[in-house]
Amino acid sequence: MNAHVSQGSWPVLVLNADFRPLSYYPLSLWSWQDAIKAVFLDRVNIVAHYDQAVHSPTLQMQLPSVVSLKSFVKPTTHPAFTRFNVFLRDRFACQYCGSPEDLTFDHIIPRSKGGQTTWENVVAACSPCNLRKGNLTPAQAKMFPRQSAFAPTVHQLHRNGRLFPPNYLHDSWLDYLYWDTELDP
Repeated sequence: MNAHVSQGSWPVLVLNADFRPLSYYPLSLWSWQDAIKAVFLDRVNIVAHYDQAVHSPTLQMQLPSVVSLKSFVKPTTHPAFTRFNVFLRDRFACQYCGSPEDLTFDHIIPRSKGGQTTWENVVAACSPCNLRKGNLTPAQAKMFPRQSAFAPTVHQLHRNGRLFPPNYLHDSWLDYLYWDTELDP
C-alpha cells in the first residue's frame, strides 16, 4: 500500500466490503497487477475502471481503478506503535517547536531515567530539539511537548491522515474517500 504513486502507474484504490478504504493514511492502494490477480482469484469486485486496458493473446481487460473486497476485513481497534504512527498522531510536527523538518522521536522521560518506549512517553521531535533536550526531563530542559503523548485510536489516526492527502487522487476514487467527514452547512 503506497500513497506516493504516480498517475502513470495506474494504482487501484482498495475498499473494504463496506466500500470504505481499508486505510486512509497511507491510502490503501494496490498495483494494477495485484488488483487484476485478485479479480481472477475472485477476491474483489471491480467498482470503477480507468480508460486504459491490458491485453493478452486471448483477453482484453480495462484496468480497475477501484476494487472492493468480497470479504469484510475487520479494522483493527488498536493501532500499532510505530514511528510512522507516532508522526501521524503528532501531525508530522515537532512537539516542541512545531517544525515539520527532520523528524525523529523523543522519549519525554529519557530511557536512562526509567522512561519507556510507549505511546504515552514518545513524541515526534525535530533533530535540533531532540539534541537540545538530550538526556534531560522536560522540567530539566525547560522543554514541554505541545500536547500530552497518548495512545491514539484508529479513528484519530484516520482523522489526522485526512490532513495529508496523497500526491495523486484519481477522479474515480473521490466518491469513496472522506464520505464520512462532516459537511459544511
